[in-house]
Amino acid sequence: QVQLVESGGGLVQAGGSLSLSCAASGRTFSSYTMAWFRQAPGKEREFVAAVPWIGHRTYYADSVKGRFTISRDQEKKTVYLQSNSLKLEDTAVYFCAAERYLPGTNYRVTDFTSWGQGTQVTVSS
Repeated sequence: QVQLVESGGGLVQAGGSLSLSCAASGRTFSSYTMAWFRQAPGKEREFVAAVPWIGHRTYYADSVKGRFTISRDQEKKTVYLQSNSLKLEDTAVYFCAAERYLPGTNYRVTDFTSWGQGTQVTVSS
């Protein structure tokens, strides 16, 4: 497994932006599909975005499409989530997840075995 550490959460007004980072340990980062999930109070953890270990496509939940951008830096072993036009309903703990050689396009919580500790994002009105 890979160790993951998220950073960049905080308090932001609606319409604002935040950039989240997830730093990974180990020497095999390039072989991991990386993803962001989030969990709001009283709700189940849900998929936000993913960037597969191979290819150039990225995948997003409909709720964030056009507002969030996921990217990865192989040299820095880091995955980012740029969040723009934030809404109240984006308030949640955001988790970074990783799974080696994970294929597919529909990502579920159970597909990933490595998780970060989470970072809180709070959007205020």
